Amino acid sequence: MKEIKLLEAQINKLDAKDFDLDAWKQYTVVLLARIFGEKNSKIGQIEQIEYDYSSWALRDTSGKSSYMDTCKKLGREVIQASIDELNTFGLPDTKKEMDNTFSISIILEALEAELKISELKKLTEIVNSDKTRDKKSDELKTFVHGLDKDFPEKVILQLFSNPGLSFPVLK
Repeated sequence: MKEIKLLEAQINKLDAKDFDLDAWKQYTVVLLARIFGEKNSKIGQIEQIEYDYSSWALRDTSGKSSYMDTCKKLGREVIQASIDELNTFGLPDTKKEMDNTFSISIILEALEAELKISELKKLTEIVNSDKTRDKKSDELKTFVHGLDKDFPEKVILQLFSNPGLSFPVLK
């Protein structure tokens, strides 16, 4: 699997004499985003790997290599976990994740076209609340009833006239 070969190459780069942690992290983040999707937790784990540039670490030569070794070890573990995941479960369905993100953006675009900022904030507050589905439904009903009577029609027209929207062919 080509993704595994690329990840193994990243592990091998950790042992290079001219190793550059920041360059390695950037390349690794791009690679992981491509394989697992932009919001995968492995990306955050790589981004959190930091070399300690404090004055104490720079004076202490024995500490300096140990800090970098720790950074490399963390990077190696994240990459190895990624390889193990690919070997065990195969490639994730990142297209589905991208489709969901795209669908949400189309919905938000339609809502932004028809709602005032204060209304959009109120709607967001209701949707993101920890309330039960029934309570949210009641609040949404009250919210929609307080809007322009043509709101549902306008949003539906905004949604379905969006050039980026398409439906799978029904059989």
